[in-house]
Amino acid sequence: MKILIITQYFWPEDFRINDLATGLVEIEHEIEVLTGMPNYPNGKLFPGYRAVKPLREKHEGIPIVRVPLIPRGKGRGWQLALNYLSFAFFGSLIGPFRCRGKYDLILVYEPSPVTVGLPAIVMKAVRRAPVLFWVQDLWPESLSATGAVKSQWILDRVKTLVRFIYSRCDCILLQSEAFKKPVMSLGIEKERLIYFPNSAESLYKPVSLEADAIEREKMPEGFKVMFAGNIGAAQDFSTILKAAEFLKEYPDIHFIILGDGRMYSWVASQILKRGLTDSFHLLGRYPVETMPRYFSLADVMLVTLRKEPIFELTIPAKMQSYMACARPIIAALDGEGARVVNEADAGISCPAENPEALAQAIITMCKTPENRKREMGANSRKYFEANFERNFLLNRLDGLMKEMKVGA
Repeated sequence: MKILIITQYFWPEDFRINDLATGLVEIEHEIEVLTGMPNYPNGKLFPGYRAVKPLREKHEGIPIVRVPLIPRGKGRGWQLALNYLSFAFFGSLIGPFRCRGKYDLILVYEPSPVTVGLPAIVMKAVRRAPVLFWVQDLWPESLSATGAVKSQWILDRVKTLVRFIYSRCDCILLQSEAFKKPVMSLGIEKERLIYFPNSAESLYKPVSLEADAIEREKMPEGFKVMFAGNIGAAQDFSTILKAAEFLKEYPDIHFIILGDGRMYSWVASQILKRGLTDSFHLLGRYPVETMPRYFSLADVMLVTLRKEPIFELTIPAKMQSYMACARPIIAALDGEGARVVNEADAGISCPAENPEALAQAIITMCKTPENRKREMGANSRKYFEANFERNFLLNRLDGLMKEMKVGA
């Protein structure tokens, strides 16, 4: 099949759609990608890119068509709005002229914003191809939950837009089973909704580091609680920092943070303000291929989300990475994410936005015997293989797409 992937984010930006695209090539689909100029997460165009160039390039043999967009800058609300709308505008305007092939299917990747669906609707009309829309993030719920939009009038307009986009998609994939109810509330038929979770790149697997590995030099001595990924409003670093304050009397407990994001500078300032420089370590971003090596040095991996109804429905994508690497997990969140950890017997869950409970969970894990932590890690990997394994999900998607082609 010839498939057009529409995504605002693509290589060299680090998103799961990169691996899905190469995976689809591995199972002999012909892939083309319509995307924007790379600028996530730092808000500036990546080196080698300008406002309108290059418009075409290749990654792993996959043709990429890029359209202009306004970079996200420092991630303020108005900057994000311009970023989102500019890709939707230029993707809709330029996409049909740049992507001129005959496509069997249009696959849309939507971690945020939902406006990525607008170019897909235009391409569907022009190229007469069905649209498969993969929802990673529910709008307008996530806008409200993160505080990005407070105006109910705007949220209502966004809801209308979401209904418009969903209603014009032939099939909608949902990264969480719990997404079905809110999507159906928009008038979308249950038969068009399919649970399709995230996986993790094949590079995520258990590893054993050599004694002189450079990663070891960056780790403090003691019990290491590691968080990897976006440092943003949704991840509730206020609770993590408060838990670290409660744990000051345990000098052997250290928080290791791998990643970057809108809240990075704020977190850095809070570490100094709260006197956490000995126990809270911001290491910054590292290449994705090094993540399993760092994970192997953690005693436990940490995943957090704010206490919001929308986040109760979400399975954070980092959980698949943690589980693929056979690591025990502390999940300071509610709903689906906590359910997965508990169902897998992969670690400890505690309520969202409860720093006392998070601190106690860390103490409990610190006191847990090593053989029990290894068992939790093994359970993580076993659950991953049964539910989230890459090739298993690729084959599921392959079958679904072929059904859509036959039915088109």
